[in-house]
Amino acid sequence: MNIYDYIINDYKPDMGKRIRACRLESNLTQENMAEILDISVKHYSEVERGITGLSVEKLIYLSHLFDTSLDYLLKGNGEAASLPYILAEVYRSCPN
Repeated sequence: MNIYDYIINDYKPDMGKRIRACRLESNLTQENMAEILDISVKHYSEVERGITGLSVEKLIYLSHLFDTSLDYLLKGNGEAASLPYILAEVYRSCPN
């Protein structure tokens, strides 16, 4: 297997684990996530298990939702979100 095949095929399981960890940290269910992303629960479950991926648009949305970088979600570089989703939402809703 060359490096291209590894990058294209093997990033999904690790990315799925990171997305799952962010979801659990935010106390969200797979059903919640599927609804938030407007996808089926089956598709979302396959994302977490590394069977399939998400569109760029949905990954960008997740990076905002979890207040983390795309680099972390895709490659594991950097750190996970510093605040769980619900706390980040409360913070964002505060007046300046």
